[in-house]
Amino acid sequence: MTATTSSDGGTYAPAAMPDPVVEEGEFTFAAIGLDHGHIFGMCQGLIGAGATLKSVYDPDPAKVERFLERFPQARRAASEAEILDDQDVCLVAGAAVTSERCALGIRVMEAGKDYFTDKAPLTTLEQLADAKEAVRRTGRKYAVYYSERIHVETAVFADQLIEQGAIGKVIQVVGFGPHRLNAPSRPAWFFDKEKYGGILCDIGSHNVDQVLHYTRATDAQVALSQIANYAHPEYPGLDDFGDANLVTNTGATGYFRCDWFTPDGLQNWGDGRTFILGTEGFIEQRKYMNIGTQDGPGHLFLANGERETHFQVAGKVGYPYFGQLVLDCLERTENAMTQDHAFKAIEIAVRAQNEARVLTASAAG
Repeated sequence: MTATTSSDGGTYAPAAMPDPVVEEGEFTFAAIGLDHGHIFGMCQGLIGAGATLKSVYDPDPAKVERFLERFPQARRAASEAEILDDQDVCLVAGAAVTSERCALGIRVMEAGKDYFTDKAPLTTLEQLADAKEAVRRTGRKYAVYYSERIHVETAVFADQLIEQGAIGKVIQVVGFGPHRLNAPSRPAWFFDKEKYGGILCDIGSHNVDQVLHYTRATDAQVALSQIANYAHPEYPGLDDFGDANLVTNTGATGYFRCDWFTPDGLQNWGDGRTFILGTEGFIEQRKYMNIGTQDGPGHLFLANGERETHFQVAGKVGYPYFGQLVLDCLERTENAMTQDHAFKAIEIAVRAQNEARVLTASAAG
């Protein structure tokens, strides 16, 4: 990894890799709802921060069996209530069907535990209002796994560079979120818009999170949004394409495109990229691959008034979010992500979905 000199004489390089923040048994969590594979990354991130995984529940025994193959230290709970009644459990991680995540979260918070949900954390503005009210009423956390920022090393390093002033004030964020469909392997709910929320709610919530975070904005207006079902009429509830333009309350702009058109010949499930334009330079993230090479993930390109640099940061940055979340739960702070931000990102994503122009008849599903 090449380093480049900053204007204050320092060096642009990743911060030190985060260490576990607690010892075994000091922070215990459980998993409920295994409908999406993101639950594995969520749990692994917490374990890496020192948290102790105690138990797991899902009504589908096959899902639980697969989970226990990955995390044999967990105990199979007989019911959701068994976990919610367990006084040792501080936090529940869940990746339920998207439309069911809010109801699960409310049950978790009413049981006196913090909640860590996969994105999208909910699917409607009505659910958002219910979640906000439950947070106010219970005083618990409704944390969200916006993984394309918090669990990607280029994304973490980009944030560190912005904090160091490497590109000046951020004035635009452009993100691309292509995914491979793998339709035969998807559950039925994946194609039901009422259950997954639509592409701008689902995948798009990742991108809205990044626009807000990198621009240091607390709100944004949806200037334009569009959805389509271009190539999958056999799944009329599927949006296979969506994009949106945002204008943040800092005056910066954001654009993102999500799609299910990753070709079979690509080496990875999606060539996810994020471009961050500042007043004094720009950053490009090639998160998961460097196309046409076997260089692996973790590529970040920085250009500013001093030089241009290619950083390869895989295995060199880590994921500080998880340790921050554990400490936030223990100390009732908001260093990992504020509750306002977690909710604002999904609010904007849902609004973009609701207001989207439908470009093809089948996308109206």
